[in-house]
Amino acid sequence: MKAGAGVEGAKIERRTVERNRRICMKNLCLELTSLIPTDTTMPKRAMRDQDQLDQAFNYIKVLRGRVEKLKQKKEMRSATAELHFVLVEVRSMDSTLLVSFVSGSRSSYMFRKVIGVLEEEGAEVTSASFNLVGGRIFHTIHCQAFCPRIGLEPSSVNERLKKLAG
Repeated sequence: MKAGAGVEGAKIERRTVERNRRICMKNLCLELTSLIPTDTTMPKRAMRDQDQLDQAFNYIKVLRGRVEKLKQKKEMRSATAELHFVLVEVRSMDSTLLVSFVSGSRSSYMFRKVIGVLEEEGAEVTSASFNLVGGRIFHTIHCQAFCPRIGLEPSSVNERLKKLAG
């Protein structure tokens, strides 16, 4: 008799384990369903469990697609922001100099470097302006010679700024 009681006890234990597993799965399915936005065409209560799982699967696929698009968009933005410094032109007009360049949106460091080069070459900045366009900053700097008798050497300024850009 002891052997029969042990088999019956094992069957009851398996039933209990299986019941608990099904309850747990049902609770997990309900939790998953609650996380998915409601579809107005069919209420959640009227849907079968399989339909709810299919809806969850499709929603997750849509979200993954959105994440991928956002990652690509972020990479595109960071690629344009990584444009550190591009020298556009150095123009000389009598004793004044006009310097135009483009830098990345987070690159105020390059602006300070350009000002430093200009001052080292004997220029005094009279005005500076910038425009932010699509993640890039377009700078324009007007300067004149500290000492008008000595003047400015635009070719020297241009060479040093090209080295800075390169």
